[in-house]
Amino acid sequence: MYKGKKVSVVISTYNESGSIRGVIDGLYTTNFVDEVVVVDNNALGNTREEVAKTKARLVVETKQGLGHGLKKGFEEVTGDLIVMIDADGTYQSKDIEKLLAYSDEFDVVLGTRTSRVTIWSGAHMPFIVRIANLIWAKAVEFLYNGPLLTDVGCLYKLISRNALNKVKDLFPQSRGDGIFNLELVIFLLARKVSTIEIPVIFKE
Repeated sequence: MYKGKKVSVVISTYNESGSIRGVIDGLYTTNFVDEVVVVDNNALGNTREEVAKTKARLVVETKQGLGHGLKKGFEEVTGDLIVMIDADGTYQSKDIEKLLAYSDEFDVVLGTRTSRVTIWSGAHMPFIVRIANLIWAKAVEFLYNGPLLTDVGCLYKLISRNALNKVKDLFPQSRGDGIFNLELVIFLLARKVSTIEIPVIFKE
């Protein structure tokens, strides 16, 4: 719970059985998270068994793709504030407090991993990836007259229930693959939802 608002987290998982339990437990440790919905998107290994050891609720989406997984999660969560995060442990659970703090004034809070000081040693963020993320971000920023953007590829983001309701009718336009992460940002900016981007830690 954050200032009387229920906080939900959506995790779409495919190949993170070794890290997903730690991510879920870390989120609940923050004491802000009310529910975690894990979407089994044809997950490999013992993902279901690992999730069963946590307080998270598991749902299934058989259509392969991050977009399909996230959309399924959006249908299932009940929170006023909805956070998305990867299951691979590259983000700090405690950074959710940063996202929540900005939700006081913005309907959407996007994480960015492009600041060199927030990219930990060993993180998979080579120079070319940072540049590609920046180019895409600047293109979106320019085309949609949006806020300052540097990393539209970062999955760690927060969206209010109100903002979600404004864009979910656009979801059928998406193929449901990994590009949905970028498409979601475009949908939100196209609908003039108040948005800000803030740095988050990106780990190995």
